[in-house]
Amino acid sequence: MSDEQVQTGPATQTRRALLAGAGALGAAVVLSACGDDSDDSAGGDPAPSGGAAATGGAGDSGALASTADVPVGGGLILAAKGVVITQPEAGTFKGFDPICTHQGCPVSNVDGGTINCTCHMSKFSITDGSVKSGPATTPLAAKELKVDGDQITLA
Repeated sequence: MSDEQVQTGPATQTRRALLAGAGALGAAVVLSACGDDSDDSAGGDPAPSGGAAATGGAGDSGALASTADVPVGGGLILAAKGVVITQPEAGTFKGFDPICTHQGCPVSNVDGGTINCTCHMSKFSITDGSVKSGPATTPLAAKELKVDGDQITLA
């Protein structure tokens, strides 16, 4: 058969089924990236908004972060520690689960008064974790924080 000839019949159908199956497998691999990726060993914490360091300035004291690490009107994502810390207004600190309630992606940034999941563009309030825009329909779970001086820990 030359390059210009096209085979038709049962062999063509088998090849089409094989290619369709390979395409479906590729799509499944891409979609699985939206799952819960709890292992932060390769990349560490995502960068927070407001220029604060994701590792915080709390040192080895057992604290999650220093109050100075969390920008007013913004937040700090500490994925490896399982918390997002926000400061909706000066001196008020809130904690939330860092996993989007839509399909389990880790939230990726805090910006414009919302905690954002860039997997599917859900946005959550930095004040109470409520859904500001979907597709998520369930708020982020709150985490109790304790502020002692300038150190923030889980309560």
